[in-house]
Amino acid sequence: MRYLILLMCLVGLCLWPTTLSLKICAFNVQSFGEAKANNKKVMAILTKIIARCDLCLIQEVRDSKGEAIPKLVKNLNKFDKSHSYAHLESKRLGKTTYKEQYVYIYRKDVLEVRDHYSLQEGGSNYTSLFTREPFIIRVHSPSTLVKDLVLVGQHTCPKNAMKEIEELYGVYTEISKKWKTQNVMFLGDLNAACSYITIKGWRAIRLRNDPKFHWLIGDEVDTTVRENTHCAYDRIVVHGKELFHGIVPESAQPFNFKKEFHLAEDEALEVSDHYPVEVDLKPNHRYHLRHEL
Repeated sequence: MRYLILLMCLVGLCLWPTTLSLKICAFNVQSFGEAKANNKKVMAILTKIIARCDLCLIQEVRDSKGEAIPKLVKNLNKFDKSHSYAHLESKRLGKTTYKEQYVYIYRKDVLEVRDHYSLQEGGSNYTSLFTREPFIIRVHSPSTLVKDLVLVGQHTCPKNAMKEIEELYGVYTEISKKWKTQNVMFLGDLNAACSYITIKGWRAIRLRNDPKFHWLIGDEVDTTVRENTHCAYDRIVVHGKELFHGIVPESAQPFNFKKEFHLAEDEALEVSDHYPVEVDLKPNHRYHLRHEL
């Protein structure tokens, strides 16, 4: 009987859907704060979007009261009772009175955040080079082929996008020394398109030209909601052979929630002017088989 069950499970490996993979997302929610948190329609759509992700980096959190994100996480836990959601937030960042936060929302029953730091807190040499310093976390995912990786959340300042993307190369070097890893993923609204990046500028960006870094969201992709724009502002960039080969092929893409939820453009823009971008990590079938048995 045990042999038969084992055989059925092995046959089932070929039929398992990509839902066993781990989905990582990045979403610029455009000035997410009290007003959007109090809009039931917007929050319902946001909840559905983020519930698709095992981990989601939220950008442009602008809530001095600190109430919007806990409300969103509470909604997620009510909406999706099959998982337990938690969050980790950065300090409020910015060189002027305009401040933003990065927030990672994740399924704590699926993965573990083992460490985190921002360049601001770590005394990095790169702190002064960013308008909003990257927020960096180290993640352990037992159910995927790549079990340990570092995520670098970044929302560049549009007018300094080329310079800030270039400086991320140095951030990678710092991370690889600090945590002794090659598996690093950069994600977020890099403003890496259209008028913010020039052809000459691309040539000077090491993160772009070093073949060890793989840009999973291509230049031709549109990550914007408005019909009159077509820009790949939001990106996912990975470093490390193990991480690159641990990604589900062609899974990196924007999620067009306007089309998915049948929204008019003005309805979608109430949520954000950006689409989230996402990528899937390949599952470890041995892990899933062990837990099935």
